[in-house]
Amino acid sequence: MITHLEGLLVEKTPTYAVIECNGVGYLLNISLNTYSKMGDVGKKIKLLSHLSIKEDAHTLFGFVDEQERSLYRLLISVSGVGPSTARMILSSLSPDETKTAISSGDVAAIRAVKGIGEKGAQRIIVDLRDKITKEEQLNPTFFVNPNNRIKEEALSALVMLGFAKNMAEKGLEKVMKQIQAEELTVEQVIKLTLKNL
Repeated sequence: MITHLEGLLVEKTPTYAVIECNGVGYLLNISLNTYSKMGDVGKKIKLLSHLSIKEDAHTLFGFVDEQERSLYRLLISVSGVGPSTARMILSSLSPDETKTAISSGDVAAIRAVKGIGEKGAQRIIVDLRDKITKEEQLNPTFFVNPNNRIKEEALSALVMLGFAKNMAEKGLEKVMKQIQAEELTVEQVIKLTLKNL
């Protein structure tokens, strides 16, 4: 899996970008949201990516931040929503607008996206409402925080140490609310959590 690409932005359009990494040009399909936040051609850039594999094609999709990529991955998990449809949703609505439409059950906002009908919009809301609402209730910053990796690694380590996952998650939530995750290493977060378990 290609998780990100960092290199020179050699081409930029509202639907795709080309990044040159060590002499190889990678074409990434992007949303209008990512397009509007990207730098200028000729500058160094880093885009997070998702590789979509089908029988006849391997397609890279690029994202300017983890919030958009996480939401994209949630959208393609819905039956009937393919990679292109998910990109269309994120081009028509910002990630925040998409999350708000799903969590509030706004069928009209999602149906307004080209290619999505009434049933498709309802399916997206039914499948994702609980996931998005739960994620935001746990801690709104975890959904958008690129340092979510620290929490994930700490949780994995605690489970391997023998703690129940739900117990470890509660301990981590408590610690992460008290501190700035960016300032601590995974080891420090684990040590603080162990004191609370």
